[in-house]
Amino acid sequence: MTVETDVVSLRNRLSAAGQGHVLRFFDELAPSQQEKLVGQLAALDLDLISRLVESHVKKKPQVPLPADIQPVKPYPRHPGPQQAALYARAEQRGWQLLREGRIGALLVAGGQGTRLGYPGPKGEFPVTPVRRKPLFQVFAEQLLAFSREAGRPIPWYIMTSEATDEPTRNFFRRNAWFGYDPANIFFFRQGMMPAFSMSGELLLADRDSLALSPDGHGGCISALHRSGALADMLARGIEHLSYFQVDNPLVYCIDPLFLGLHDLTGSEMSSKTIPKSHPLEKVGNFVMADGVLRVIEYSDLPDELAYAVDENSHLRFSAGSIAIHAIRVSFIERIGGAGGLQLPWHRAEKKVPYIDGSGRLIKPDKPNAVKLEQFVFDAIPLARNPIVYMTDRAEEFSPVKNAAGDDSPETCRRDQIRRAARWLRAAGVSIPGGDGEPEAVLEISPLFAATPAQLRGRPLPSAVERGAELYLE
Repeated sequence: MTVETDVVSLRNRLSAAGQGHVLRFFDELAPSQQEKLVGQLAALDLDLISRLVESHVKKKPQVPLPADIQPVKPYPRHPGPQQAALYARAEQRGWQLLREGRIGALLVAGGQGTRLGYPGPKGEFPVTPVRRKPLFQVFAEQLLAFSREAGRPIPWYIMTSEATDEPTRNFFRRNAWFGYDPANIFFFRQGMMPAFSMSGELLLADRDSLALSPDGHGGCISALHRSGALADMLARGIEHLSYFQVDNPLVYCIDPLFLGLHDLTGSEMSSKTIPKSHPLEKVGNFVMADGVLRVIEYSDLPDELAYAVDENSHLRFSAGSIAIHAIRVSFIERIGGAGGLQLPWHRAEKKVPYIDGSGRLIKPDKPNAVKLEQFVFDAIPLARNPIVYMTDRAEEFSPVKNAAGDDSPETCRRDQIRRAARWLRAAGVSIPGGDGEPEAVLEISPLFAATPAQLRGRPLPSAVERGAELYLE
């Protein structure tokens, strides 16, 4: 079949799907531009696109709430008497899995730093209080520290997007892979989805390009299959993945207790949770929905449930989702195999620049388009015996999302300093500021200590002076 015949066939299929307009400038394009556009269009599942236009674009899908919504009962951060033996075995099991090379790390890093005012992948954003290390370096040093303690390297799988893939690879090369062996880093791209007008037409970003955006962190499961990353895991004998996202430098990239608990309970997908700071905090809610563990988005949880309290005046639905998971590789293999992954699509209305019928670039000042994404937490109801484990917000969650205000570089820097102060005080170091805000700027390299336990036994000062800047490496 000739290229011309391919284009004729593509025109016919697009016209049948009501999307023939995307080739309106085709004959004016250079051959390389034509090839680019044809490649983007050929990658689309037009049958799926047509179904989504009817179900998610032209109208907002009505997702019925479960009939019975109950709070979850997470495993506590610190075990009670009945759980002490299980937690001790879980931590031992986690370290055993690490020593045997059965743990991999999965970082979702497809986002850009646009909201932070940074012109590149978010993982490049400098985030630590003293050395201004980028997020990628924070994670690399953590994984190196746990690799050192486990006695073998931890394979690291990094999901990028079309926009961040090449810059991310180049950033790692320029920084000598942050000390990581590149043989143990596997970059792979997530899928892309087109943006739609409110009436369901595919939007063009330019005459030779669709307006595309990443298909959401839920796309990682299909991307692992498609990219060969899953095959690499199976070849290495990896059984579990520690999943985390690029915007949270406080995350424990590896948590032997959590991973061991996940393994010993036979869970296919486990999740960490924190108590919500207030009823309407913009995090998902772990719930038991008709007897099945799932996440209900903050915007979908009815106010009467969001504000409901128990007999102790505590929020009944307080288990917030923070995008930290442990996932069995066999689960990824099972749900993303033949027939593809069947996760729901989530609709968002956004401002998307586009080319109009005359070829002019339009930059809208209000939402004009629909983007569709899949979320990884929607795989939880598909998992066998999923569990939820309670952790501490101050210890493990301070994302960098906004340029100012909540979840900003300022609040994240503050939380990193506070955590370092707690660790040092627990190790016997006097920190100025009493029990209030530390009156010093503190940073602990994960290569010095990635956990409070690792800090014990390291050479430490007896005290830190008020106003000092301390970096431990």
